[in-house]
Amino acid sequence: MKNLLVASTSTIFGGEYLDYLTEEMANLFKDTEEVIFIPYARPGGITHDEYTTKAAQVFKKIGKKLIGLHTFKDPVIALKNAKGAFTGGGNTFVLVSALYRLELMQPLREAIFNGLPYMGTSAGSNICGVSMQTTNDMPIVYPPSFKTLGVIPFNLNPHYLDPDSNSKHMGETRETRIAEFHTQNTIPVVGLREGSWLRVKGDEIILRGELEARVFEQGKVPYEIESETILIF
Repeated sequence: MKNLLVASTSTIFGGEYLDYLTEEMANLFKDTEEVIFIPYARPGGITHDEYTTKAAQVFKKIGKKLIGLHTFKDPVIALKNAKGAFTGGGNTFVLVSALYRLELMQPLREAIFNGLPYMGTSAGSNICGVSMQTTNDMPIVYPPSFKTLGVIPFNLNPHYLDPDSNSKHMGETRETRIAEFHTQNTIPVVGLREGSWLRVKGDEIILRGELEARVFEQGKVPYEIESETILIF
C-alpha cells in the first residue's frame, strides 16, 4: 500500500528547514530508524554530502538516521532494501536526469507501490506525478524523459503562487503556464501552496495544511479545494 507525504516545500516563510513537517515525518517513518535520502536535486548547486548533512540534522531531531543514497556502492540495491526514503527539493531536471542515469526511477516506483514510506518536498514531490512538465525549475540539464514516478494520478505545481493584482509584473502567471500545458496534455495539475502537503495512503490522497489548493483540468475552469479534501480524478 502506498504511503507518501508529498509536500510543496521544505521551508515555509519564517520557519526552519522541514520544521513544519516534523510531526508528519515522525508518523510516516515511525516503523524505521533509518531513512534513505535522495540528494540529487542539489538546491543552489550544493554537494550531495552538504545536502545530506543539512537534512540529517532534522531527522536526528525525530530520532531517525538519514543516509545519503549517493554513498552506497549499489544505489538500486539500497533502495530495494530501504525502509523509508526522502527526496529533497532543488532542480527537478537535475533530479530526474540523475534518477534515469543511475537507473533508479523504476526501482523507486516499485518500492513505493510496495509500501515504502516516501517523503518528497518540492522537486522530490514533482517526481511523484505522472510527469515533471509542470515544474517551475530551469531546464539546466536535459533528462532522457519527462516521465516520472506516476505514484499519484496527476501532476503537481509546488510553490503555487496566485496572481498579485497589485503587481506591475507583465509576465506569465502560474495559471497561464498551466493553461499552456493543457493545450498539449490532459493530465490534471494540482497547485500546492507553501505549507501544504498531500498525504497518500493506498489510493486515498488527502490535502493537508492550512491552505486551499488550486486544481486545473483540461477544458475546465480552475477551482479551489479545501484542506482535508480527498482528491479524486
